[in-house]
Amino acid sequence: MPGRLILCATPIGNLGDASARLAATIASVDLVYVEDTRRSRKLLSALGISKPLRSYFAGNEADKARELGEALRAGHTIALLTDAGTPAIADPGLSAIRAARAVQAEISVVPGPSALTAALAVSGFPSERFVFEGFLPRRGTERNERLAAIKNESRTSVIFVGSAHLLADLRDLAAVAPNRELCIARELTKVFEEIQWLSCEDAVATWQQRTIKGEFTLVLAGAKPREIDLSAGIDEVLRRTQNNQSMASAVRIVASEEGLPRRQLYEAVLARTRDTKNGR
Repeated sequence: MPGRLILCATPIGNLGDASARLAATIASVDLVYVEDTRRSRKLLSALGISKPLRSYFAGNEADKARELGEALRAGHTIALLTDAGTPAIADPGLSAIRAARAVQAEISVVPGPSALTAALAVSGFPSERFVFEGFLPRRGTERNERLAAIKNESRTSVIFVGSAHLLADLRDLAAVAPNRELCIARELTKVFEEIQWLSCEDAVATWQQRTIKGEFTLVLAGAKPREIDLSAGIDEVLRRTQNNQSMASAVRIVASEEGLPRRQLYEAVLARTRDTKNGR
């Protein structure tokens, strides 16, 4: 009979947030896979647990997922931990879940601390519907498209960022949404926890004057709903297609930049094209 994979959420900074259930779970399993053996060993030591740890991080995830799958097939119970928060949420873990499903192993979770929900709650921004962006792409078309989508996103957006990329992300957010309110949560639950509210533009001015250390969660207020100018979007798509850009690509980019429903824009472009051919 296949075994069981348990996704274990770990403290995001303060070891006091580790639950009794987390400790009991780790102590009871056959194998423990972790993102960083050094960091996880500190956690287990604080919990009074001694267990051999196997690494499972972005660099070896594919190979380790196969190994983990075979262990589950053999009937073992496995705990999967990342450095902080929940596995598979902007952290390694997705391949482990797929491996477990492939061998029909049981999958469960020990929930716990989350920088995502902690920052969203403390921001005071609407949370009934929100967008989790994780870490923004570092460069290129994918980054530009994500920023264009954030510019027009009416829901609250949550973004993870490390200290090395904070200024770059703040500058690009300020370029698309300079006056939008931003909550910056730094080092949540840790000794030097800091939470501040300011506009994206002011955030750049503030943080380029400071020494940047720690992990950051950015919570960006949603954009005010815009009136949909479908006609202008159609014109822009047609202009792009006349310059040899494919219609699918043009629709995707214009819809993202202008905050237009992609399917509605695509159908409107087709209708305009048919009308033009029919001389209307």
